[in-house]
Amino acid sequence: MNYTTLGTSSDLRISEISFGCMSLGEDDAANARLLHQALEGGITFFDTADLYQKGQNEQTVGKAFKGMRHKVILATKVGNQWRPDGSGWDWNPRKAYILKAVEESLRRLQTDYIDLYQLHGGTLDDPIDETIDAFEQLKAAGKIRHYGISSIRPNVIREWVKRSNMASVMMQYSLLDRRPEESCLGLLEQHHIGVLARGSYAQGLLLGKPPKEYLGYRPEDVQKAAAALQQLATNSRSSAALAARFSLAPPAVKSAVLGIRTSEQLEAALAITTSPPLSPQEIDQLRHLLPPNQYQQHR
Repeated sequence: MNYTTLGTSSDLRISEISFGCMSLGEDDAANARLLHQALEGGITFFDTADLYQKGQNEQTVGKAFKGMRHKVILATKVGNQWRPDGSGWDWNPRKAYILKAVEESLRRLQTDYIDLYQLHGGTLDDPIDETIDAFEQLKAAGKIRHYGISSIRPNVIREWVKRSNMASVMMQYSLLDRRPEESCLGLLEQHHIGVLARGSYAQGLLLGKPPKEYLGYRPEDVQKAAAALQQLATNSRSSAALAARFSLAPPAVKSAVLGIRTSEQLEAALAITTSPPLSPQEIDQLRHLLPPNQYQQHR
């Protein structure tokens, strides 16, 4: 497993393959076994959110790593507030809510601190400076080590780059979602802010799921991309490894966050770590398969 620092403003050394905990089931014991296997395999970065399963996801992660907190880097997210009746959630990036929500996340995760606390979205209508102030206050108090945002919106990302000392941005990036290439990846690299790439498999479309329209690509385009990965695959490098390696190729990207629910998925994720990186020629070949898609909104 390779490890890298998540942005120059942070001291977080994270694994290049991260565990996206959103896919975990409801069996705490089974989840703990899977999370422990991931740690034994070299994965050290685990990402959850207070939104997932109404907090149960944080809770199962906290139970799994009780007594071994020092071995893992825990990331969670805030900003989506569940309604009292459980009918859904509302966006709330206000400082007062964040300062309250973090206490619940700390309790569920059974920890005194969160390594990376992320705003789970964001719009230009947010009180951005107020939200940043909440994160800075939590950082000064030692309740979080670093903060970032989880967003695909270039206009929001630009404002956070200008106004904050964030360590990271989590965003979707894959062979079928190259929108970050237009402006975000270069901007974040320039400012030494680490990118956490999610969606490397494009909902499984790159791994053989029936092709469908996806982010402006036609089903035949999707099929073409999946076939190209299959053609490049070898015994030591599966289509899944190639898809993840494509997401990891830009210098700004520090880790691929993969949703993992089963031991088979974990095995495939760990196999990526021993697969060779894409060569410049292979990257060029894949990038020329299709014209890159671009953001239509939030530019």
